[in-house]
Amino acid sequence: MLSVNFLLIVVLAVAFFVSAVKILSEYERGVIFRLGRIIGAKGPGLIILIPYIDRMVRVDLRTVTLDVPSQDIITRDNVSVKVSAVVYFRVLDPIKAIIDVADFHFATSQLAQTTLRSVCGQGEMDSLLSERDEINARIQTILDKDTEPWGVKVSKVEVKDIDLPEEMRRAMAKQAEAERERRSKIINAEGEFQAAQRLSEAAAIIAQNPIALQLRYLQTLQDIATENNSTTIFPVPIDLFKSFFDKKA
Repeated sequence: MLSVNFLLIVVLAVAFFVSAVKILSEYERGVIFRLGRIIGAKGPGLIILIPYIDRMVRVDLRTVTLDVPSQDIITRDNVSVKVSAVVYFRVLDPIKAIIDVADFHFATSQLAQTTLRSVCGQGEMDSLLSERDEINARIQTILDKDTEPWGVKVSKVEVKDIDLPEEMRRAMAKQAEAERERRSKIINAEGEFQAAQRLSEAAAIIAQNPIALQLRYLQTLQDIATENNSTTIFPVPIDLFKSFFDKKA
């Protein structure tokens, strides 16, 4: 009879030890409730609880990567786009994260979706594409302020993808093509203008020194002769025809 009682005591002791002793990892904290009242957050390491009196809720303190699903957004200039994002947050105060909100992960996800729609809908499509860093910072500031009472810290927000309608993509492609063509025409016109300026300056110099034109003829003959062709060119000085031009005039 004594051995049976001893065995029962050992079994109860083991059951008490198993239910009372908890081990938390370095990145975990345990929020302890005693008879429904919170007594604090403990961990990491070994924690001893009173069975059937204490209850522990584990809270992970690591950074959570939250994928915000694609949201249908109408910008201020009435363009329908789909925007998705990713949010990085972590729990700073495990007691607030358990007491002040029912499910901080779900609440942060819903708040991120509504904030993404609100901020992106306030701007135009061009600003949504070109000012992405400012939009990320604005969303992060709003989320961090709203989740602070929950003990949650939003560290970073990144707009991941902006899906434009096919008609808008074609219009943007035509606009970019027209812009490149405009720049090409401007560059060509600028080149012709500079070439005309140089030719005008060269003509002015040759007009002051007519012999320079003969030297240019000789240089051209030299360039032709180096190509080993059978063409022979005899330059005729323009001064020979000057008397005929003057008589005609």
